[in-house]
Amino acid sequence: MAATTDIGIDLGTSSILVYAKGKGIVLKEPSVVAYDKDADKVRAIGEEARQMIGRTPGNIMAIRPLRQGVISDYVITEKMLRYFISKAMGRKAFRKPRISICVPSGVTEVERRAVEEATYQAGARDVTIIEEPIAAAIGAGVDITKPCGNMIVDIGGGTAEVAVISLSGIVASRSVRCAGDALDQSITSFIKRKYNLLVGERTAEQIKLEIGSACPPDPTDPAHGETTMEIKGRNLVDGLPKNVVVHSEDVREALLECLVKITSAIKETLERTPPELSADIIDRGITLTGGGALLRGLDQLIQSETGIDVHIAEDPLDCVAKGAGAVLDHVDVLHDVLDTDGGHM
Repeated sequence: MAATTDIGIDLGTSSILVYAKGKGIVLKEPSVVAYDKDADKVRAIGEEARQMIGRTPGNIMAIRPLRQGVISDYVITEKMLRYFISKAMGRKAFRKPRISICVPSGVTEVERRAVEEATYQAGARDVTIIEEPIAAAIGAGVDITKPCGNMIVDIGGGTAEVAVISLSGIVASRSVRCAGDALDQSITSFIKRKYNLLVGERTAEQIKLEIGSACPPDPTDPAHGETTMEIKGRNLVDGLPKNVVVHSEDVREALLECLVKITSAIKETLERTPPELSADIIDRGITLTGGGALLRGLDQLIQSETGIDVHIAEDPLDCVAKGAGAVLDHVDVLHDVLDTDGGHM
Protein backbone atom coordinates (compact mmCIF):
# COMPACT_ATOMS: atom_id res chain seq x y z
CA MET A 1 0.00 0.00 0.00
CA ALA A 2 1.28 3.49 -0.86
CA ALA A 3 2.68 5.64 1.93
CA THR A 4 0.37 8.18 3.48
CA THR A 5 0.65 11.65 2.00
CA ASP A 6 2.48 14.09 4.27
CA ILE A 7 1.10 17.62 4.11
CA GLY A 8 2.11 21.01 5.47
CA ILE A 9 -0.60 23.58 6.20
CA ASP A 10 -0.27 27.35 6.43
CA LEU A 11 -3.38 28.03 8.51
CA GLY A 12 -3.71 31.71 7.76
CA THR A 13 -6.25 34.28 8.89
CA SER A 14 -7.11 35.23 5.31
CA SER A 15 -6.11 32.12 3.35
CA ILE A 16 -5.12 28.48 3.76
CA LEU A 17 -2.31 26.93 1.72
CA VAL A 18 -1.64 23.20 1.64
CA TYR A 19 1.71 21.73 0.57
CA ALA A 20 1.79 18.04 -0.39
CA LYS A 21 5.08 16.16 -0.30
CA GLY A 22 6.43 15.69 -3.80
CA LYS A 23 3.73 17.89 -5.38
CA GLY A 24 4.30 21.38 -3.97
CA ILE A 25 1.40 23.74 -3.20
CA VAL A 26 -1.76 21.80 -4.07
CA LEU A 27 -4.37 24.12 -2.59
CA LYS A 28 -4.65 27.85 -1.98
CA GLU A 29 -8.04 29.14 -0.88
CA PRO A 30 -9.50 31.84 1.39
CA SER A 31 -10.13 30.72 4.98
CA VAL A 32 -13.81 31.65 4.82
CA VAL A 33 -16.88 29.54 5.59
CA ALA A 34 -20.47 30.37 4.55
CA TYR A 35 -22.72 29.15 7.37
CA ASP A 36 -26.52 28.87 7.26
CA LYS A 37 -27.86 29.81 10.71
CA ASP A 38 -31.42 28.59 10.03
CA ALA A 39 -30.40 25.15 8.77
CA ASP A 40 -27.38 25.00 11.14
CA LYS A 41 -25.05 23.82 8.38
CA VAL A 42 -22.09 24.90 6.28
CA ARG A 43 -23.11 26.08 2.79
CA ALA A 44 -19.70 26.72 1.23
CA ILE A 45 -16.00 26.79 2.12
CA GLY A 46 -13.02 28.60 0.60
CA GLU A 47 -13.24 30.58 -2.64
CA GLU A 48 -16.96 29.87 -3.08
CA ALA A 49 -17.62 31.26 0.42
CA ARG A 50 -15.39 34.31 -0.19
CA GLN A 51 -17.56 35.28 -3.16
CA MET A 52 -20.45 35.54 -0.69
CA ILE A 53 -18.77 38.05 1.69
CA GLY A 54 -21.00 41.11 1.98
CA ARG A 55 -23.52 39.56 -0.43
CA THR A 56 -25.41 37.01 1.68
CA PRO A 57 -29.05 37.00 2.87
CA GLY A 58 -29.61 37.35 6.62
CA ASN A 59 -29.63 33.64 7.36
CA ILE A 60 -26.21 32.98 5.75
CA MET A 61 -23.08 34.31 7.44
CA ALA A 62 -19.65 34.45 5.81
CA ILE A 63 -17.41 33.52 8.76
CA ARG A 64 -13.65 33.82 9.07
CA PRO A 65 -13.02 31.22 11.80
CA LEU A 66 -9.48 32.50 12.41
CA ARG A 67 -8.76 35.94 13.79
CA GLN A 68 -5.24 37.38 13.98
CA GLY A 69 -3.71 33.96 13.43
CA VAL A 70 -5.67 32.12 16.15
CA ILE A 71 -8.88 30.08 16.20
CA SER A 72 -11.95 32.17 17.06
CA ASP A 73 -14.52 29.48 16.12
CA TYR A 74 -13.28 25.98 16.91
CA VAL A 75 -16.13 23.94 15.35
CA ILE A 76 -16.08 25.85 12.05
CA THR A 77 -12.24 25.69 11.90
CA GLU A 78 -12.33 21.92 12.32
CA LYS A 79 -14.91 21.57 9.50
CA MET A 80 -12.88 23.88 7.27
CA LEU A 81 -9.66 21.93 7.95
CA ARG A 82 -11.38 18.61 7.28
CA TYR A 83 -12.68 19.94 3.93
CA PHE A 84 -9.27 21.30 2.83
CA ILE A 85 -7.34 18.18 3.93
CA SER A 86 -9.78 15.96 2.04
CA LYS A 87 -9.62 18.21 -1.04
CA ALA A 88 -5.81 18.33 -0.99
CA MET A 89 -5.44 14.56 -0.65
CA GLY A 90 -8.04 13.64 -3.30
CA ARG A 91 -8.24 9.86 -3.77
CA LYS A 92 -5.90 9.27 -0.82
CA ALA A 93 -8.38 10.94 1.55
CA PHE A 94 -9.20 7.61 3.25
CA ARG A 95 -5.61 7.44 4.56
CA LYS A 96 -4.84 9.61 7.58
CA PRO A 97 -1.94 11.98 6.80
CA ARG A 98 0.95 13.28 8.88
CA ILE A 99 0.42 17.04 9.09
CA SER A 100 2.66 19.91 10.10
CA ILE A 101 0.69 23.07 10.72
CA CYS A 102 1.81 26.62 11.51
CA VAL A 103 0.93 28.96 14.37
CA PRO A 104 2.09 32.56 15.03
CA SER A 105 5.12 32.78 17.34
CA GLY A 106 3.16 34.84 19.90
CA VAL A 107 0.32 32.34 20.54
CA THR A 108 -0.48 31.04 24.02
CA GLU A 109 -0.27 27.37 24.96
CA VAL A 110 -4.09 27.19 24.92
CA GLU A 111 -4.26 28.64 21.39
CA ARG A 112 -1.54 26.21 20.24
CA ARG A 113 -3.41 23.23 21.70
CA ALA A 114 -6.64 24.37 19.98
CA VAL A 115 -4.89 24.24 16.58
CA GLU A 116 -3.42 20.81 17.37
CA GLU A 117 -6.75 19.37 18.53
CA ALA A 118 -8.66 20.81 15.56
CA THR A 119 -6.11 19.22 13.20
CA TYR A 120 -6.49 15.81 14.87
CA GLN A 121 -10.29 16.12 14.76
CA ALA A 122 -10.04 16.98 11.06
CA GLY A 123 -8.41 13.62 10.38
CA ALA A 124 -4.65 13.84 10.99
CA ARG A 125 -2.64 10.79 12.09
CA ASP A 126 0.26 12.85 13.50
CA VAL A 127 0.40 16.59 14.11
CA THR A 128 3.53 18.71 14.27
CA ILE A 129 3.11 22.34 15.33
CA ILE A 130 5.65 24.76 13.88
CA GLU A 131 6.03 28.48 14.48
CA GLU A 132 5.42 30.59 11.38
CA PRO A 133 8.80 32.39 11.23
CA ILE A 134 10.64 29.03 11.25
CA ALA A 135 8.41 27.69 8.45
CA ALA A 136 8.74 30.96 6.49
CA ALA A 137 12.55 30.85 6.76
CA ILE A 138 12.72 27.22 5.57
CA GLY A 139 10.28 27.95 2.74
CA ALA A 140 12.35 30.98 1.68
CA GLY A 141 15.40 28.73 1.32
CA VAL A 142 17.26 29.97 4.42
CA ASP A 143 19.49 27.39 6.11
CA ILE A 144 18.38 27.83 9.72
CA THR A 145 20.53 25.00 11.11
CA LYS A 146 23.81 26.97 11.01
CA PRO A 147 25.05 29.17 13.90
CA CYS A 148 24.29 32.35 11.91
CA GLY A 149 21.69 35.04 12.53
CA ASN A 150 18.85 35.23 9.98
CA MET A 151 16.05 37.76 10.30
CA ILE A 152 12.64 36.85 8.89
CA VAL A 153 9.68 39.23 8.63
CA ASP A 154 6.53 37.30 7.69
CA ILE A 155 3.49 39.54 7.11
CA GLY A 156 0.31 37.51 6.71
CA GLY A 157 -3.37 38.38 7.00
CA GLY A 158 -3.70 38.44 10.79
CA THR A 159 -0.18 38.80 12.18
CA ALA A 160 3.24 40.17 11.30
CA GLU A 161 5.92 37.82 12.61
CA VAL A 162 9.44 39.14 13.17
CA ALA A 163 12.11 36.67 14.25
CA VAL A 164 15.87 36.22 14.43
CA ILE A 165 16.70 32.55 13.88
CA SER A 166 19.96 30.71 14.55
CA LEU A 167 20.77 27.01 15.04
CA SER A 168 17.15 25.99 14.21
CA GLY A 169 15.74 28.13 17.02
CA ILE A 170 14.19 31.55 17.52
CA VAL A 171 16.60 33.83 19.40
CA ALA A 172 14.44 36.97 19.48
CA SER A 173 10.95 37.56 18.11
CA ARG A 174 7.92 39.83 18.08
CA SER A 175 4.45 38.99 16.85
CA VAL A 176 2.18 41.97 16.17
CA ARG A 177 -1.49 41.49 15.40
CA CYS A 178 -1.33 44.13 12.71
CA ALA A 179 -0.96 42.83 9.15
CA GLY A 180 -2.93 42.44 5.90
CA ASP A 181 -6.42 42.52 7.43
CA ALA A 182 -5.53 45.53 9.59
CA LEU A 183 -4.23 47.36 6.50
CA ASP A 184 -7.59 46.69 4.76
CA GLN A 185 -9.48 47.98 7.82
CA SER A 186 -7.32 51.13 7.87
CA ILE A 187 -8.31 51.81 4.24
CA THR A 188 -12.02 51.23 5.04
CA SER A 189 -11.88 53.65 8.01
CA PHE A 190 -9.96 56.30 6.06
CA ILE A 191 -12.44 56.27 3.14
CA LYS A 192 -15.35 56.44 5.59
CA ARG A 193 -13.76 59.45 7.33
CA LYS A 194 -12.61 61.35 4.25
CA TYR A 195 -15.36 60.59 1.71
CA ASN A 196 -18.34 59.55 3.88
CA LEU A 197 -18.31 56.34 1.86
CA LEU A 198 -18.77 52.82 3.17
CA VAL A 199 -16.86 50.12 1.26
CA GLY A 200 -16.67 46.38 1.87
CA GLU A 201 -13.54 44.43 2.84
CA ARG A 202 -13.09 43.04 -0.68
CA THR A 203 -13.03 46.59 -2.12
CA ALA A 204 -10.53 47.69 0.55
CA GLU A 205 -8.25 44.77 -0.34
CA GLN A 206 -8.50 45.65 -4.03
CA ILE A 207 -7.50 49.26 -3.30
CA LYS A 208 -4.48 48.04 -1.28
CA LEU A 209 -3.33 45.71 -4.06
CA GLU A 210 -3.86 48.15 -6.94
CA ILE A 211 -2.72 51.53 -5.60
CA GLY A 212 -1.43 50.85 -2.08
CA SER A 213 2.22 51.59 -1.26
CA ALA A 214 4.49 52.02 1.75
CA CYS A 215 6.76 54.67 0.21
CA PRO A 216 6.25 57.62 -2.15
CA PRO A 217 7.18 56.71 -5.75
CA ASP A 218 10.65 57.58 -7.05
CA PRO A 219 10.31 61.06 -8.64
CA THR A 220 12.95 60.13 -11.23
CA ASP A 221 10.85 57.19 -12.47
CA PRO A 222 7.97 58.55 -14.59
CA ALA A 223 6.54 55.04 -15.11
CA HIS A 224 5.71 54.68 -11.41
CA GLY A 225 4.11 57.93 -10.29
CA GLU A 226 1.10 58.51 -8.05
CA THR A 227 -2.06 56.74 -9.26
CA THR A 228 -5.82 56.87 -8.77
CA MET A 229 -8.64 54.35 -8.69
CA GLU A 230 -12.41 54.71 -8.99
CA ILE A 231 -14.30 52.83 -6.29
CA LYS A 232 -17.97 52.20 -5.55
CA GLY A 233 -19.63 52.18 -2.15
CA ARG A 234 -22.57 53.49 -0.13
CA ASN A 235 -22.82 57.18 0.64
CA LEU A 236 -23.25 57.54 4.43
CA VAL A 237 -25.05 60.87 4.03
CA ASP A 238 -28.00 59.77 1.88
CA GLY A 239 -27.54 55.99 1.82
CA LEU A 240 -27.30 55.85 -1.97
CA PRO A 241 -24.61 54.11 -4.07
CA LYS A 242 -21.78 56.46 -5.03
CA ASN A 243 -18.52 56.49 -7.06
CA VAL A 244 -15.39 58.13 -5.67
CA VAL A 245 -11.86 58.52 -7.07
CA VAL A 246 -9.22 57.56 -4.47
CA HIS A 247 -5.59 58.73 -4.74
CA SER A 248 -2.57 56.59 -3.91
CA GLU A 249 -1.27 59.30 -1.54
CA ASP A 250 -4.47 58.89 0.53
CA VAL A 251 -4.04 55.13 0.68
CA ARG A 252 -0.43 55.51 1.81
CA GLU A 253 -1.57 57.86 4.58
CA ALA A 254 -4.23 55.33 5.63
CA LEU A 255 -1.64 52.52 5.86
CA LEU A 256 0.96 54.55 7.76
CA GLU A 257 -0.10 53.79 11.35
CA CYS A 258 -0.11 50.03 10.79
CA LEU A 259 3.21 50.07 8.92
CA VAL A 260 4.82 52.02 11.77
CA LYS A 261 3.79 49.21 14.17
CA ILE A 262 5.46 46.64 11.91
CA THR A 263 8.71 48.63 11.53
CA SER A 264 8.75 49.26 15.30
CA ALA A 265 8.45 45.49 15.92
CA ILE A 266 11.44 44.93 13.59
CA LYS A 267 13.52 47.55 15.45
CA GLU A 268 12.57 46.11 18.87
CA THR A 269 13.61 42.62 17.73
CA LEU A 270 16.94 43.96 16.43
CA GLU A 271 17.53 45.70 19.79
CA ARG A 272 17.11 42.35 21.60
CA THR A 273 19.41 40.46 19.22
CA PRO A 274 22.90 39.43 20.49
CA PRO A 275 25.67 41.49 18.82
CA GLU A 276 27.25 38.55 16.94
CA LEU A 277 23.92 37.72 15.33
CA SER A 278 23.31 41.41 14.58
CA ALA A 279 26.53 41.40 12.57
CA ASP A 280 25.24 38.39 10.58
CA ILE A 281 21.97 40.18 9.84
CA ILE A 282 23.84 43.25 8.53
CA ASP A 283 25.74 40.94 6.16
CA ARG A 284 22.80 38.76 5.13
CA GLY A 285 19.97 41.31 5.23
CA ILE A 286 16.32 40.84 6.23
CA THR A 287 14.12 38.31 4.39
CA LEU A 288 10.53 39.44 3.77
CA THR A 289 7.80 36.79 3.31
CA GLY A 290 4.00 36.57 3.36
CA GLY A 291 1.35 38.42 1.37
CA GLY A 292 2.33 41.72 2.99
CA ALA A 293 5.72 41.48 1.25
CA LEU A 294 3.90 42.30 -2.01
CA LEU A 295 2.90 45.79 -0.81
CA ARG A 296 4.79 48.20 -3.07
CA GLY A 297 7.72 49.90 -1.39
CA LEU A 298 7.54 47.96 1.90
CA ASP A 299 11.07 46.62 1.41
CA GLN A 300 12.32 50.20 0.85
CA LEU A 301 10.49 51.45 3.97
CA ILE A 302 12.02 48.74 6.20
CA GLN A 303 15.44 49.34 4.63
CA SER A 304 15.29 53.10 5.28
CA GLU A 305 14.08 52.55 8.89
CA THR A 306 16.73 49.95 9.81
CA GLY A 307 19.64 50.65 7.45
CA ILE A 308 19.73 46.93 6.58
CA ASP A 309 19.23 45.42 3.11
CA VAL A 310 15.81 43.81 2.65
CA HIS A 311 15.19 40.90 0.27
CA ILE A 312 11.71 39.77 -0.77
CA ALA A 313 11.59 35.96 -0.85
CA GLU A 314 10.74 34.18 -4.06
CA ASP A 315 6.99 33.35 -4.01
CA PRO A 316 6.52 35.10 -0.62
CA LEU A 317 2.90 33.91 -0.30
CA ASP A 318 3.96 30.25 -0.45
CA CYS A 319 6.95 30.30 1.94
CA VAL A 320 5.14 29.27 5.15
CA ALA A 321 3.30 26.37 3.48
CA LYS A 322 6.47 25.17 1.71
CA GLY A 323 8.40 25.34 4.99
CA ALA A 324 5.65 23.47 6.85
CA GLY A 325 5.83 20.69 4.27
CA ALA A 326 9.63 20.54 4.31
CA VAL A 327 9.65 20.24 8.11
CA LEU A 328 8.29 16.70 7.94
CA ASP A 329 11.54 15.63 6.22
CA HIS A 330 13.70 17.17 8.95
CA VAL A 331 11.92 16.45 12.23
CA ASP A 332 15.16 15.06 13.75
CA VAL A 333 17.15 18.25 13.02
CA LEU A 334 14.35 20.60 14.04
CA HIS A 335 13.15 18.70 17.10
CA ASP A 336 13.92 21.59 19.48
CA VAL A 337 11.63 24.06 17.69
CA LEU A 338 8.75 21.70 16.96
CA ASP A 339 5.86 20.85 19.25
CA THR A 340 5.62 17.06 18.90
CA ASP A 341 4.23 16.22 22.34
CA GLY A 342 2.57 12.99 23.30
CA GLY A 343 4.63 10.67 21.13
CA HIS A 344 2.72 11.52 17.98
CA MET A 345 5.86 11.62 15.84
